[in-house]
Amino acid sequence: MTDITAAIDPKLFRQLLGCFPTGVAVITTTTADGKPVGLTCNSFSSVSLEPPLVLFSLRKASSLLGSFVAAERFAINILSQSQDALSGRFASSKIADKFEGVDWAPGPLGTPLIDDCLASFECRVHARHEAGDHDIFIGEVRHMGTGSSEHALVFYKGAYMMLAESLRKQVLEGRLDTPAIDEAYRALYGTLLRLACERASGAEVDAIEAATDEIERHQGLLAAPQRIEALARFFSSIAQAGHNEALRLMAQTMTAVLRERLLHVTPSIPRPDVFPLRREVVRCLRDRDADGATAALDELIATLRRDTPE
Repeated sequence: MTDITAAIDPKLFRQLLGCFPTGVAVITTTTADGKPVGLTCNSFSSVSLEPPLVLFSLRKASSLLGSFVAAERFAINILSQSQDALSGRFASSKIADKFEGVDWAPGPLGTPLIDDCLASFECRVHARHEAGDHDIFIGEVRHMGTGSSEHALVFYKGAYMMLAESLRKQVLEGRLDTPAIDEAYRALYGTLLRLACERASGAEVDAIEAATDEIERHQGLLAAPQRIEALARFFSSIAQAGHNEALRLMAQTMTAVLRERLLHVTPSIPRPDVFPLRREVVRCLRDRDADGATAALDELIATLRRDTPE
């Protein structure tokens, strides 16, 4: 349970917000000289049916804030699963002209509508409110349309849900073999352990040790669900301690793979023989011994692949 007397940690706040799946949209408008501009957004939401109102929020630090403040209209383009590349394009700060090579056309209100989206809403600006480090734009829908019949592009816990579902399917169908998964764990978590030895706080190492305690506490056959969750926390705590957002998102995917394998492919069984190896990982983290931590991880993975001892 979160301590209500403690300050809200921005990283944890963002992580927990990611537990709520959202659709992905590209919000578009035109500048004063008629140039189309847009950005990726997952803060789109409905507000009212009568009148038909929707909203999205935009960071005050966004380079496009001035364009949207000056515009009288904007459009919401709801992306499909096959448009994940568009999501990345309109989210990138390295691409100057987001519309270059993108198929689009002006809608009835003159706002840029991207081809083949699931749905589009052209809006007249109804209100704008400042809210912390964002501005909230409320639009009155004046025109709407439908397009592709595909599934929506969904964002969940820092990744596209279609990726998570694809990995889950591959695991259940046995198309991800054990050596490949082990190699991925060694590469990803080996890197994260090295980063954690440099960057982890004492509290973050404590969290890894607490997950280790929890794994050892739930060793009965009937305690498999609790043991699986503790295993997931052990690895996710390592990812958190590495302080690298990109690698942490990759680790979330690997945690999903771990859960699916232990629940449906290779059932979790008690393994007290690996207790000392997890403890060694924690000890090396406290000592800032990166080589020792990665060696203990390698031995942990190798030992888990051996037959269960008598």
